[in-house]
Amino acid sequence: MKHNSSLPVNPNLELDYSASQLKEIYLAGGCFWGVEAYMARVPGVAETSVGYANGTTDNPTYEAVCRGNTGHAETVQVRYDPKRLPLADLLRQFFQIIDPTVRNRQGNDFGTQYRTAIYYLDPVDVEAIRAVLAEEQQKYERPVVTEVEPLRSYTLAEEYHQKYLEKNPHGYCHISFETLPDPEAVLEAGTENCRCYPKPPDDVLKAELSPESYAVTQRDATEPPFSGRYWASDDVGLYVDIVTGEPLFTSMDKFYSACGWPSFCKPIEPGAIVEKADHSHGMKRTEVRSRAGDSHLGHVFTDGPKERGGLRFCINSAALRFIPKDELEAEGYGEYLKLFGENEEED
Repeated sequence: MKHNSSLPVNPNLELDYSASQLKEIYLAGGCFWGVEAYMARVPGVAETSVGYANGTTDNPTYEAVCRGNTGHAETVQVRYDPKRLPLADLLRQFFQIIDPTVRNRQGNDFGTQYRTAIYYLDPVDVEAIRAVLAEEQQKYERPVVTEVEPLRSYTLAEEYHQKYLEKNPHGYCHISFETLPDPEAVLEAGTENCRCYPKPPDDVLKAELSPESYAVTQRDATEPPFSGRYWASDDVGLYVDIVTGEPLFTSMDKFYSACGWPSFCKPIEPGAIVEKADHSHGMKRTEVRSRAGDSHLGHVFTDGPKERGGLRFCINSAALRFIPKDELEAEGYGEYLKLFGENEEED
């Protein structure tokens, strides 16, 4: 059993959601105390509550649900701002704290009330939910058993369960808060673009990344020139950090360079790239790393096209994941369609 001695700072308390058009999703992931505390701290989540969902009885109580014969799951209601936190990103954060291959158990808790589930109100959300589930399935040999169903019922849990870990900071919690983004970094980024791109633990990176991508992003290696999949690509879309998914470059700012690596004249936003002096190999260069994941990306030089600012961001393909423009919405990056001259669909 793990006890929570201190909760991380909640950056959402400093963000203004008064003008936001919030959406709802309902997430079951074991004991709802920890799941609620975690999801409440994901940047872009405005409100949370805990309750009992999709069972077969009316007006369930905690005691009745614990007996395991009501069909209800301990569930967290999440109200979020899709402009700040697309559903796909919210769900990726949720999957950081559950084992989706285990049925009716999370942590030390057993029973049907502790199953994992995603309950939705809007049928439009199903596409994003299924896409993220497919991503998760690729990580496991065992099948993912997380339920995906429309929300049929939701009853608020008793008041003492609401914000339980806020009231009982040493209370039982079966999850870790380590995969939450740094709240200070979130607030420094501002309230208009506070999406979270948490860096997975090192053991997860070793398992999910190719050996080359791991060596490049985590060990500052360099792929051989002309070997990367993107060095000569002219496909239209978005290039994101392969470690965290943070958007870094677009195809519109990519240009052909004879150097043998993908070259860009600028990042999507200057703050997404961190520059560091690099004196390795007897040279004086400027290394570039990703903001959220601290991934080694490559270097920046001043021999780029003069008419486009004169910079050349020389980036390893192994540090990037490309998302075609036509797949941005399904992947949770719909807000970036406007960079390609397309308006986001109005809510």
